[in-house]
Amino acid sequence: MKKIHSSILAFTLLFCLSCGKILEEHPQSQIVPSYFNSSAGVLGGIAGVYNLIRNQWGTEGFSSEMQAGTDEFIQGASSGGGPIHTYNGLNSTNFGSAWGTSFVAINTINGVLKYGQSIDLPEATKKQYLAQAKFLRAFWYFYLVQTWGDVPLSTEFITVPSQSAKRDPATEVYKLIIQDLTEAAAALPDKPTAPFLGKAATKPVALFFLAKAYLTRGWLTNSQADFAEAAKISNDLIAAKGTYGLDLWQDFGDAFVPANDYGKETMFVSDHSNDAKFGYYTVGGGASGGDAQNLTPWFTNWNYPNNSGLNSFVNASGVLVNSGTSGMIRDSYYGRPYARIRPNSVKQTAGESTGKNYFLDQAFVKRDVDSRFANTFYTTYISNTAVTNTATAANNKRGIGYTMQVGIDTAVWITDYEVVGAPQFNGTRPFKGIIAPPSTWNANLYPAIKKHMDPSRGTNFNDPSTRPVVITRFSEVYLIGAEAYLMSGNKAKAAELLNVVRQRAAYRKTNTAAQNTAAATAMAIAADDVTIDFILDERSREFFGEWMRYHDLVRTKTLVRRIKAWNSEAGPYVKDFHVLRPIPQSQIDRTVEGPKFPQNPGY
Repeated sequence: MKKIHSSILAFTLLFCLSCGKILEEHPQSQIVPSYFNSSAGVLGGIAGVYNLIRNQWGTEGFSSEMQAGTDEFIQGASSGGGPIHTYNGLNSTNFGSAWGTSFVAINTINGVLKYGQSIDLPEATKKQYLAQAKFLRAFWYFYLVQTWGDVPLSTEFITVPSQSAKRDPATEVYKLIIQDLTEAAAALPDKPTAPFLGKAATKPVALFFLAKAYLTRGWLTNSQADFAEAAKISNDLIAAKGTYGLDLWQDFGDAFVPANDYGKETMFVSDHSNDAKFGYYTVGGGASGGDAQNLTPWFTNWNYPNNSGLNSFVNASGVLVNSGTSGMIRDSYYGRPYARIRPNSVKQTAGESTGKNYFLDQAFVKRDVDSRFANTFYTTYISNTAVTNTATAANNKRGIGYTMQVGIDTAVWITDYEVVGAPQFNGTRPFKGIIAPPSTWNANLYPAIKKHMDPSRGTNFNDPSTRPVVITRFSEVYLIGAEAYLMSGNKAKAAELLNVVRQRAAYRKTNTAAQNTAAATAMAIAADDVTIDFILDERSREFFGEWMRYHDLVRTKTLVRRIKAWNSEAGPYVKDFHVLRPIPQSQIDRTVEGPKFPQNPGY
């Protein structure tokens, strides 16, 4: 990497170490390589790299890079446009903020590994520190190789600035990833242990990423051995879930209850905090969109305060027109209306998916028995402002006047089926709010993801979320295992693992036991049902909005095909070379000694 200097990098990392869930250290005013000679320095280096995860996961640009322009998402009203959504014009100047962050993290970890071998600590403690470091190096390299392919590979702590750099083969990068994760898994504890509390890396977390790395490399090289290893590791993780304190919640929705953020289904998180000592924002000061702030709850949120007029109507062209006073004001419960991306509910007009939309007709198709749609999206907005709507108000077709009762009346009901009389009537009965069936959805009104919402901020509803960004849930172990078994030729085992997740999704607390049994039966699949497309649809149902869709499509070599089939915004522009992202221009420009740093093909 060009112009890396260890003291500068370490200072950047350690100035605001990591959140309290991981550990607490005192920020240092200056850092030099010898700082890693102490146990505090080694611990601080690890904390700093955990902090850099927080610098990406949950932030706006990174979240878009991982999800926009896929089969799942199209642009919301405030997307700002741009090639990340359509691939049209995507180039080296408009992608890749995490590139530099990744190499800062890797170089710091290389320093930890170099100096950490000789620090004065009990052998067991030292072993755990070094295992954390190996996990983190693998974590960052795994992100890099999935995103850009061949990348600079370094295991040395760089202390002298350099203006030369080269790309190493992805095969070599995967070797290091697998070695680091294997060694980390052997040394990490089964459960979170001080000082790495909350949901930092543990043995099962390292094993999970090891399984996913084998699976991803297996797709890349068509290696049956890699698929078999990924399948075995996943199966072993499930068998030992009791040892690791991991399991699925009986109710899918319980995985997203804030009180369960660090519960049994959560494996690995990026922590966030409103503690002023971490320096990322002032409580009540609002969110700026960067600086390691978690804005995840709001990226898919439509502008409900400005687009929920009580007298909205469908015009002669069939378009929903916002009209009348809004039945909603911005509040903490429903969150900030960023409207960056929205579920892909646009019906396709050509090709194999003609007349269907991915969101309702492919992904969440069994909404009657599958609870994941209801647990993932807001469909009902209860009025939070006492608005009076007169009988003679413009476009009020109900013929009655009324006042919305705060906390009682529904201001917006977003249905997943067509409703006669919508938006102002449910059949022939006047509806005090508005009803928005799929035919009325647009860039300004659509189901918003609710599972990441953070109502805990009270009156400071413009502040970032302090919930952790959950990067890995235990349910993904089943999905990774199913994919690995499918690719290994064992469709029966793949179906078995998928059925665990699917039948969990059939459970609802409001059902009777008999109803839950019937729903579970309806959700069961057979071996012949399992294809890679079925697994990808299942991943949509289970992980919608959880920062992995682009990598899922790239890994399975379905990016171009599925985008062309389902995403009419990106379909005309996506090309085969988009399976790798463009190398940032800053990296190319700063490599001025030796061979020019190569760009990925097509850019």
